Amino acid sequence: MGCGKKQEKQYPQREDITQSVYASGTIKSKSQYEVYSKVSGIIESILVKEGDVVAKGQTIIQLANTAQSLNYENAKQNALFNSTQSNKEKIEQAKTELELAKSKMDNEASLLVRQEKLWEQEIGTKNELDQRALSFKNASTLYKAAKLKLDDIEKQINFQNSQTNRSAAISAVNMNDFIIKSQVNGKVYTINKQIGELANTQSPIAIIGDANDFYVELQIDEFDINTISKGLKVLVSMDSHKGEVYEAVIEKIYPIMNERTRTFKADAIFVKRPEHIYPNLSAEANIIIQVKNKALTIPRAYLVEDTYVLLSNKEKRKITIGLKDYNKVEIINGITEKDELVKPE
Repeated sequence: MGCGKKQEKQYPQREDITQSVYASGTIKSKSQYEVYSKVSGIIESILVKEGDVVAKGQTIIQLANTAQSLNYENAKQNALFNSTQSNKEKIEQAKTELELAKSKMDNEASLLVRQEKLWEQEIGTKNELDQRALSFKNASTLYKAAKLKLDDIEKQINFQNSQTNRSAAISAVNMNDFIIKSQVNGKVYTINKQIGELANTQSPIAIIGDANDFYVELQIDEFDINTISKGLKVLVSMDSHKGEVYEAVIEKIYPIMNERTRTFKADAIFVKRPEHIYPNLSAEANIIIQVKNKALTIPRAYLVEDTYVLLSNKEKRKITIGLKDYNKVEIINGITEKDELVKPE
């Protein structure tokens, strides 16, 4: 009847303790992005393959653009037709008409002056003077009309020239939308489409990223985010590299929470990364918040309500705790290394 399960006992110990925050993560290539098409179209050619290294601005995919190409050629022809050079004959004709009108006006002015002098000498009739004045007025009106015509033609040609050139430039830009280029120097990691398939603005065509520079994208629980800061050490492990732990450092913390997952995103850069690594590998990380050497610690299993411990003499004593890790907890005060503890049942 007196036999029963023997309770585990232990004395507090002096040892190092590390407080850390767990975070799940994904390996990302620096500058990694999903390639989208600006327009919808049939894929005519794919100029790269997965694993190829590409340069910024290099064409990777060409969409069929027959209709757009015809529009562009038409816009260029309109621009050429409406150019100042193409309308040179109209301008020259208007200038010739202006010169003739000016010559006639100058001649009528000379004749009017002559008739006025004759009238002063009482030679000729008043009717002849009036007729000469009327002829000069008509010639002046024709000169002004010719000048306005020339100005109007030049303005119209300049406007049409500017308008058609803009249309040709817009058409050229639209032509470029059918040519998909890499936005970074990097590697083609994925191509999601094949020749003949439809590319649209909603689905990514490919994934491109840096070929050599990688980082860890971490998801940190909202309860832990206030303990995280730039520069903290991160220990990273991956299923693809079992048994290996790699050191990284928090580089960036994004200041907005994902409402769906209730997590914050942070980027950690490798101090030394694995030799062979690929984007989108899953990772687990422990972010080191604080390390204390030779702290007084006990196993977390010996805590009672996170505030008390049980001594071997059956006393329940209140304690103050400090750092915690997954297995042990730091004791600030309440017990010493000489106090024998009993593990709660």
